[in-house]
Amino acid sequence: MLDAKGVNENEYLEYKGKPLVRQDNEIIYGDMSDKFYIYMMIMTEKDGENGSIPEKVMVQLRESSTGSPKEQKIVVGLKVAFDYADAWLERYNK
Repeated sequence: MLDAKGVNENEYLEYKGKPLVRQDNEIIYGDMSDKFYIYMMIMTEKDGENGSIPEKVMVQLRESSTGSPKEQKIVVGLKVAFDYADAWLERYNK
């Protein structure tokens, strides 16, 4: 899904100006120096034309200092997951 080709060792992919890291079925989104960041886990996938597509995704807003979840939601689709993620980061990192 995400292609890190062309990204240097000390750089991150970004989405809407925030760092984005994916390994297997886990995604970390947001700046760890902020008060909160987002943890996502792809729970189920479906077959698509070009490979598997994330279907059910757990989204958690976590405190950077402890890693403890403050909000959690299970949604259908990666776009919806990022919509929640952006809204939470905007609200809680003000």
